[in-house]
Amino acid sequence: MKLSKKGEYALRALSCLVRRRGAGPVPIREIAQEEQIPKKFLEAILLELRKAGLIESSRGAGGGYRLVKDPAGISLARVIRLIDGPLAPLRCVSRTAPIRCPRERICGLYGVMAEVREAVAGILEKKNLGDLASRS
Repeated sequence: MKLSKKGEYALRALSCLVRRRGAGPVPIREIAQEEQIPKKFLEAILLELRKAGLIESSRGAGGGYRLVKDPAGISLARVIRLIDGPLAPLRCVSRTAPIRCPRERICGLYGVMAEVREAVAGILEKKNLGDLASRS
């Protein structure tokens, strides 16, 4: 698994929204400034997060973005899969988007990469947005 810049920015933006939860909608310029994310790139990321139902937006004066779900209920794995796709280092060991490999039973790499996937997924499934925000 490689976390893309887009995935990193998504997690940072969500962490910002968690920290500012309860204070009303957060304007995109404030998220961009606080997290040092290019505003245009952030717009595209927030649109994806909104379409996935993790955040909502409001327009006009006093508008912005806010988290709509409990941060403890949103795993880091869920966000990374949403933005970057499967957590597996190879598609043949992915649980969410697998491809069938004819060498699966004889390939030593398959077994090792399946263990890597399980370790990474195990950590990221246990950590949530609340955990992430508390470290900031």
